[in-house]
Amino acid sequence: MDLKDQRELEVTREKLQHLEDRYRAIKTDQSGNPYHRELELRTYKRLINQLTEEIVRFKARATVRP
Repeated sequence: MDLKDQRELEVTREKLQHLEDRYRAIKTDQSGNPYHRELELRTYKRLINQLTEEIVRFKARATVRP
């Protein structure tokens, strides 16, 4: 997915912040099944990396355009 405009960038940043907050909460919570927690952390990390990459690509395209 490619971000198309500034509004999509803002929404993506909000989603990223939410994912990072949730990741930290899961990481600090030691209750529950450790295996499930690890799977959840991997999933969140993958999503965080994906959104971060989309933001970086958008910024790179924005700086190339005159």
